[in-house]
Amino acid sequence: MVQKYQSPVRVYKRPFELVMAAYERRFPTCHLIPMFVASDVVNEEVSEDGSVHKIERRCALDVDAPRLLKRIAGVEYVYFNQKNTLNKRERTLHIESRNESFSNRVIVHETCCYSVHPEKDDWTCFEQTASLDIKSFFGFESTVEKIAMKQYASSINKGKEIIEFYLNELEVEGVVHVPRWNPPTRSLPRPTSLSTSPAVIPKHTGVPALCAPDASDAKDGTGVEAKQDGAVVQADSLTEILAGTPEDKLDADYIKRYLGDLTPLQESCLIRLRKWLQETHKGKIPKDEHILRFLRARDFNIDKAREILCQSLTWRKQHQVDYLLETWNSPQVLQDFYTGGWHHHDRDGRPLYILRLGQMDTKGLVRALGEESLLRHVLSINEEGLRRCEENTKVFGRPISCWTCLVDLEGLNMRHLWRPGVKALLRIIEVVEANYPETLGRLLILRAPRVFPVLWTLVSPFIDENTRKKFLIYAGNDYQGPGGLVDYIDKEIIPDFLGGESMCEVPEGGLVPKSMYRTPEELENEDVRLWTETIYQSASIFKGAPHELVIEIIDAASVITWDFDVCKGDIIFNIYHSKRAPQPPRKDALGAHGITSPGLNNVQLIDKSWTLGQDYSMVESPLTCKEGESVQGSHITRWPGFYILQWKFHSMPACSATNLPRVDDVLATLQMSTHKCKVMYYTEVLGSEDFRTACCDVQSLGSMTSLESSHSGFSQLSAATVSSNHSQSSSMISSC
Repeated sequence: MVQKYQSPVRVYKRPFELVMAAYERRFPTCHLIPMFVASDVVNEEVSEDGSVHKIERRCALDVDAPRLLKRIAGVEYVYFNQKNTLNKRERTLHIESRNESFSNRVIVHETCCYSVHPEKDDWTCFEQTASLDIKSFFGFESTVEKIAMKQYASSINKGKEIIEFYLNELEVEGVVHVPRWNPPTRSLPRPTSLSTSPAVIPKHTGVPALCAPDASDAKDGTGVEAKQDGAVVQADSLTEILAGTPEDKLDADYIKRYLGDLTPLQESCLIRLRKWLQETHKGKIPKDEHILRFLRARDFNIDKAREILCQSLTWRKQHQVDYLLETWNSPQVLQDFYTGGWHHHDRDGRPLYILRLGQMDTKGLVRALGEESLLRHVLSINEEGLRRCEENTKVFGRPISCWTCLVDLEGLNMRHLWRPGVKALLRIIEVVEANYPETLGRLLILRAPRVFPVLWTLVSPFIDENTRKKFLIYAGNDYQGPGGLVDYIDKEIIPDFLGGESMCEVPEGGLVPKSMYRTPEELENEDVRLWTETIYQSASIFKGAPHELVIEIIDAASVITWDFDVCKGDIIFNIYHSKRAPQPPRKDALGAHGITSPGLNNVQLIDKSWTLGQDYSMVESPLTCKEGESVQGSHITRWPGFYILQWKFHSMPACSATNLPRVDDVLATLQMSTHKCKVMYYTEVLGSEDFRTACCDVQSLGSMTSLESSHSGFSQLSAATVSSNHSQSSSMISSC
């Protein structure tokens, strides 16, 4: 039972030395933390020049635990060992705490750091991580975990307030400045270890105590950090902390201002998922608001949220959704007959979208446009909604992460239940639910007719339960009475067609002329074109059957660039060079053996008779890529010829490339999902001059993460968290 927690950076807008003076006032006890009974200094050391001060304390906590549990444990207090290292020269304070009580059953490890703000020299940052590993506790493991979680949440919330309290106390006393440390003019004798007892600690009972957040939790506003991998959390090094830019770490004040009030555990989930994305998707991670939506959609279960988020990011990349607002031009028939549009905002500042569904000729729109065009249009609405939420967050000065939708059903009848139209609606709901979770704040359904229950029966099973809870349905004119529209929308904003005072520019709709209908063949071709309109290709990789792509190079100084996402499984990426042209793959090789796999794309080019080192050679070291990773890189070619990019199942040793099994060897494993990987990739060949130009362009943008073209990345969802490790050597592979 291992948990791990991480808190956001907390900023004190006071100099480091003044914060340290406030911090020291919390010892030996702190009246603001009743559970912190006492602390005893067991060892103290000061460096010869006085720049480094180390102090070790033994702290006692009176944990708020059931009396029965304390009696079973045989203790009244919990004991922790706290080691503080104050470096006055570097202006840092590192705190490390471990539980002394019951250390053979429960391990609590916490690390904290006070340091100077990377941009504001007179501000101080505070960071913390902690882990809780409950091995066994008389069968009360879950109870102990809940106690620890509760203590973590309360202490993290109080931590900053306590420091602010003592800072104000110092100010009242006239202490508003503490000079920085300067090297002494002469050496001072190094004192021997000291042992003093400013406060008497209650006698140890001899039996380890309950595991709970350590003393520095209580005093620093720190907490226990949930751990998933079983290893004890290590503190970030000073170098990592100071090297980080403000965008690399989330600040507590920023979270409150732009993301809303989150519990300490929710903050921890956001920070940990964001950190994972930074490690696997460097340079193009989505914005914090976007990550938070997926966490909320999965009740802050990191593993589940990470899975659906990665799937959505891959979907966005494949279909170029980031550029939809710039590239999508609504057909004229949509502009004339699609009865929806944005209209001011509701009482909570959320963008308000109005859809006059009852007036919409859904059959006519589907017959004139096709399902994919309607889907593209709805996606553009959702993208516009995200943009408006950001704008309203700035305008209203509080986090606004979702919008309100008002659906007017006046005119809804059986023609809206046309089967292809309902099918298109269900498809749209499915895509939106998967990729825009927690973006709908409230759905107001007005003037629902008698036929509505039939439509609701068809549609509701496809809508997430949490989303259905946001629906408010009004029949007839009920929306005009108490508890109606005026509770959610200001009277002057209610549209005129609903009896309000505001002129609404949403089209009134009407029947789409049959002259605008297209034949089924035309609609099918259009749907296929829109669905397959992407620069990315997909491939399946099986155990024993890699996917390979050949690129012919004429000019030796050309540059091969790649950008691929590992959608499923773990793979090994290789690049080979051959003077011989690989033979084109046999068509329907798998189908010839009686195996059908719709959409299967698996091409093998390296003949099994080829010998590595003779017929072809490896030009890059193998790169292992995990599921969910996004990888970009480039290779500057040294020779003309044929370069083969290979994606291979991870479990196969890299040295086995000389005798790759072919179709006959993979038949037995094709039906096993555990032996199948999927990648989505894009490659491009640049001339050397184009390569240099691209490098200059990317440098001017402040990013050297990859040579990804303008087609790649998350332009609208990307935070400015781009790191650079771009090599200037003749070949490079960048794992992001």
